Amino acid sequence: MLEPMIHFKDMDPSDALGADIRKRIARLEKTFARLTSCRVTVEGSHGGYHGIPYRVCVDLTLPGAELVIGRSPSARAQNVDAYVAIRDAFRSARRELQERRRRRRGEIKTHAPDVAALNAARPFGSSRVAPS
Repeated sequence: MLEPMIHFKDMDPSDALGADIRKRIARLEKTFARLTSCRVTVEGSHGGYHGIPYRVCVDLTLPGAELVIGRSPSARAQNVDAYVAIRDAFRSARRELQERRRRRRGEIKTHAPDVAALNAARPFGSSRVAPS
């Protein structure tokens, strides 16, 4: 994977937050080796007001797909702490990658086709009877 891009918006860059984000990216990369790039944006409180939640967006690129996972301030009230917002965003990213892996491996059950949809595809009166 290329060097991850970390962007701080409406806040001063923090070495501690950057280190925490790089540590979480390394965990994702260890578990999901197919990651090709990662961009993380941490959006701070506007104007430095305390109590306004942080927003974190994790943009992951995989072969053939791009996943954008964003944790908005309204999603969780406890995101007034940047570390909590980062943790929540990376948990969501991990769950999304696990779900993608399960779908790719065929581990997710597929449901039988809807009988009503099958009947709607055939005109009325044209029922098929299975041979005896």
